[in-house]
Amino acid sequence: MTSPLAICPTDLTSSQHALAFIDLLEHYARDPMGGGEGLTDYARTHLVEQLKAQPTFRGALAFWGEKPVGLINCFTGFSTFAAKPLLNIHDLVVRADVRGQGIGQALLQWAEMQARQLGCCKLTLEILANNRPAMRSYERAGFAPYVLDPAAGQALLMQKYLQEV
Repeated sequence: MTSPLAICPTDLTSSQHALAFIDLLEHYARDPMGGGEGLTDYARTHLVEQLKAQPTFRGALAFWGEKPVGLINCFTGFSTFAAKPLLNIHDLVVRADVRGQGIGQALLQWAEMQARQLGCCKLTLEILANNRPAMRSYERAGFAPYVLDPAAGQALLMQKYLQEV
């Protein structure tokens, strides 16, 4: 691509950003690494407004010229062991047709800059074990599995869905 890459903070009050945000998340959700099913109708309808109300949200969109090609969604958290904030990368999306051109690395650099400005002790993220291209990208950016004691192995992410009552 010949247009310059621009990374800008996500402004969910902007209709251009909100549309690009939902479109990119839909692209990710339809990818096998995003579940392969797309966003729910509920998420498409309510996500932008719900996210605006989250004070811990930090996000950026990547544009090649006017074309939205990637996004990163992060949320601040807290490390009790370090007694400092951390920044968790919840979503990193790069359109399939432009992968391998440094967009993901630029978004990861943006997140690291945000984390440093916030005084965070670390960046965290989760990844599917078989997502080898993303794993290589994260390793290039300095990420490694979370290990406190090699004898105990690396940390695993677990979840429990909550039923509405």
